[in-house]
Amino acid sequence: SVLLLRKVARAMGVPVESLVRETPDHDAAGRRVALLGLRGAGKSSLGAKLAAALGAAFVELDSEVEQEAGAKLGEVFAMYGEEAYRRFERRALERVLRTHEAAVIAVGGSLVTDPDTYRLLLDNCHTVWLKAKPEEHMNRVIAQGDLRPFKGRSAALEEIRTLLADRDRLYARAHARLDTTGKTAKESLSELKKAIAERR
Repeated sequence: SVLLLRKVARAMGVPVESLVRETPDHDAAGRRVALLGLRGAGKSSLGAKLAAALGAAFVELDSEVEQEAGAKLGEVFAMYGEEAYRRFERRALERVLRTHEAAVIAVGGSLVTDPDTYRLLLDNCHTVWLKAKPEEHMNRVIAQGDLRPFKGRSAALEEIRTLLADRDRLYARAHARLDTTGKTAKESLSELKKAIAERR
């Protein structure tokens, strides 16, 4: 157990004692990290690596929403609409918070548009906004072979710009922000660990 604590502390760049000190709810929230941002910012790839480094669970909230609804995201929207989707999302987040004292959570890009659910996230997690230039968002999503958020390649860049402009003020409420533009995954992960350590 002590060796594991040392390994986690070294990965986070914090003293071992800071991981075992008993503090109130702020510490519980600090053990959960939520990554915010549009698709292509690096939430899934960085989130999985961060979780492995911290020895914590990695949770894709979209997958938890699908589990809650018993259907794929596209089907949830088609069958029930956005209002019902938000209810499933809220219930999924409440369940994740209830069952994971320590976790790295990759959050759907639009969660920030629901005030109550976003407040729940801010109150119970250390939130980090992963941002990038619109061109990089688009290139990463295209590289993944996934154009679901867009209505076609020609309109993709403009749609990303619009989404970023619309949500900039909301994403900016996160406890920290990290610009991943032009950075390797290794560089971004190092900066992410540093941001978390500073919060602690």
